[in-house]
Amino acid sequence: MLLEDFDKQGLTFITNVLGTTSVKGVSAYRGEFVLIQGSFREGSTTDRKPPELLLRQSAILADSEKLIFVNGLFDELQHIPVFLEKYKPVLTPDTLTLFYVENISTPMLIELDGITLKLLPYKEGMVWNETMETLYIEKADLKGQSAEDKVVTVYEAAKSFKIKADPISFDEALTKTIVVKKDAAVGPV
Repeated sequence: MLLEDFDKQGLTFITNVLGTTSVKGVSAYRGEFVLIQGSFREGSTTDRKPPELLLRQSAILADSEKLIFVNGLFDELQHIPVFLEKYKPVLTPDTLTLFYVENISTPMLIELDGITLKLLPYKEGMVWNETMETLYIEKADLKGQSAEDKVVTVYEAAKSFKIKADPISFDEALTKTIVVKKDAAVGPV
């Protein structure tokens, strides 16, 4: 399966869920998804430094050949082409995306390299919880499901989700980014 192959290649990081769903031939993944791998440590051909760039808090569905659904958080809008370039061979026009982006303030709909990207602004919190709220999924809707099948439920709900914005080009979207101010006071005191 595709996601298991990515795992073996070191393209998954801090994995929460990785396994088959009840949908025949479909696997689910939740965790950090590697966009740029860390370099090899000095003198090693197998030991890598931590990844340089991640699609954070991702939830992904895939069959053996393609990504079906990709959800997660980009720190910056300009990181999206890195994702598309790295995973282009396994993306199709049917791949459903629902991304949160820290440096946008309004929802955006973009088509880039034949892939439709649904982008939502991100403030704080867990992407999984934000996605569930956005798609009106109640905890009761997931009761009794495996962790993998919960991703399928989110995908099914995301199919009917529409961004209330006109499609724009990626270049135009880049002109609409905002500066993200992070609180310096984070962590234990």
